[in-house]
Amino acid sequence: MATNTTPTAEIIAIGTELLLGDVVNSNAAWISNELADLGIAVYHHSTVGDNPARIGEVVHTALTRPNNPANILIFTGGLGPTADDLTVATLAKHFGEAMTSDPASEAAIKAFFIARGMTHSPSNLKQALRPQSAKAITNPIGTAPGIAWDVTQHCSHPAFICCYPGVPKELKAMWAEGTEQLLAWIDTYNMPRPAMARTFLHFFGIGESKIGELLADMMDSANPTVAPYVGRAEVRLRVAAQAPSLEDANALIDPVRQTIIERLAPYYVGEGEAFPVEERVADLLKTSQHTIAVAESCTGGLVSSRLTDIAGSSVYTTLNMVAYSNATKTSHLGVPATLIETEDAVSAAVAKAMADGIRGKTGSHISLALTGIAGPDGGSDDKPVGLVWLGLATPHGTWAKQVQVNPKHKRPEVKFWFSQYALHWVREYLQHPAEFSEKQAAPEHSLA
Repeated sequence: MATNTTPTAEIIAIGTELLLGDVVNSNAAWISNELADLGIAVYHHSTVGDNPARIGEVVHTALTRPNNPANILIFTGGLGPTADDLTVATLAKHFGEAMTSDPASEAAIKAFFIARGMTHSPSNLKQALRPQSAKAITNPIGTAPGIAWDVTQHCSHPAFICCYPGVPKELKAMWAEGTEQLLAWIDTYNMPRPAMARTFLHFFGIGESKIGELLADMMDSANPTVAPYVGRAEVRLRVAAQAPSLEDANALIDPVRQTIIERLAPYYVGEGEAFPVEERVADLLKTSQHTIAVAESCTGGLVSSRLTDIAGSSVYTTLNMVAYSNATKTSHLGVPATLIETEDAVSAAVAKAMADGIRGKTGSHISLALTGIAGPDGGSDDKPVGLVWLGLATPHGTWAKQVQVNPKHKRPEVKFWFSQYALHWVREYLQHPAEFSEKQAAPEHSLA
């Protein structure tokens, strides 16, 4: 039954715990990502409890959708040894096949327990059962094998099923073997798989709605597609294209990518699946062979933690200090007590004095300081919760910058936003020191 139809998939997660919200279904997103790279479109995600009748309904619906029935069903969950682990048995009954024990899976389960000095129970061997015409997918780190099963003979169109455990690390460990069997099946039925290329562009200091306005002419494009993703204190754009070859797909992306970067240049941070600002700062510090010192008050060491999360941070880190109390700002950073009294601890003057103080103490190329009100208490009409003053001392000068974040955020989130703005300010300086210095010399500005 050869076909020229592009394969489509549906991901079906099994588990009452998912419906109750006790467990977050992270598997579906991961699988969708992997299938996209294989040129397999995912049109539906389904979640169903440990109930044979409902599992059967989901399978029937997925395979008989009037407009676009799925060719591939990817299951996660329900492969364990307990009575409510029903996925494989339910599928066997649905398609009218008897179950048989897979010898290799049974041996692997027994070996798993022997290696740990334990005795397996009869319920563990239940996991070795599979439909007669299905093949097992080896589980190298757990006891639940998966199955790869061509069910075309039971359907009106080519159809294939892969079942994996719900434990994410087991799913990922088994994915390559299951994918090999899946791709072999796709080739058997001559299903074309377009190449998928995609990239992620990261932006900071601009909201999703404003990006939508500036890129309105691109948002409805079918190929390439441009889609915004709002992350934690950032917006990233996914640009994706399909074509017969990866080279052709990338050729579709390139001009769109370049136009986006040009239009949003002031806010552009970088490119990649994940692009934490601390990684960009670390790269810039290493490339320029510069060092940094940090004096934190309201963030309590969060900026320092993020900078030192990067391997090799000892190359650019000199001294990071949490100077929380006013007395410590004076005794350890040299901030005059009279300055704190007259200007207040949360002020431009104190932020600059903190930055100058730690730079003078360490001799670092640049230094960063933060002093603010993380809340939920301590704010006032003049200085509300969510206000932070950043100080940056460099060979070109010392500057202060005021930032106000949403005071409705909980304290940990306020602190994260403070650290995010601070690190991006450092990034801006390191990318273009001369231009940055000219910009800071302009009248004081704030970023909301």
